[in-house]
Amino acid sequence: MYVLSAIISLTLLGLLLGLLLGIAGKYLKVESSPLVDELESLLPGSQCGQCGFPGCRPAAEALVEGKASATMCPPGGSALAEQIALLLGLDLDLSEVKEPELLVARVSEATCTGCTRCFKVCPTDAIVGAPRQIHAVVSDACIGCKKCVEVCPTECLQMHPIEVTLRNWRWTKPALPATSTAVC
Repeated sequence: MYVLSAIISLTLLGLLLGLLLGIAGKYLKVESSPLVDELESLLPGSQCGQCGFPGCRPAAEALVEGKASATMCPPGGSALAEQIALLLGLDLDLSEVKEPELLVARVSEATCTGCTRCFKVCPTDAIVGAPRQIHAVVSDACIGCKKCVEVCPTECLQMHPIEVTLRNWRWTKPALPATSTAVC
């Protein structure tokens, strides 16, 4: 008898609290700006912090508020800056924007002690390993943010340029001629 009344009371309590949470979720919902959502979808989404903001969502909000420039995302380079400027209707001077050098972290196995500090700060979980074991970097996941290099006590992590292979090779964009004459 006591078990049945306990089951019924807990079930009713669960249903009541679920109903209250559903109502609160509907009426207390915070609407976000569609422009912020669109800008956030343009940004890399790695939450690396290279722009000076704790993540891509706060960076997108700062762009909408005018507190950040369109060139604030180093991993995105000039292509992302152009998309942001087009979306926000800004005039953009790309002379100050340099294309990011594509770097990847590498672990020196001779000096890695397995302290685990590096993979705790990696925003993309590109560093794998176990405590007191040599770590490794998954180069496809590394975004070159250098956070792991800053916290490594043994300096076993270094940044290296990405090797060009058949898998990641791209044509370079041809330069426009200095003077062009129109032929009709």
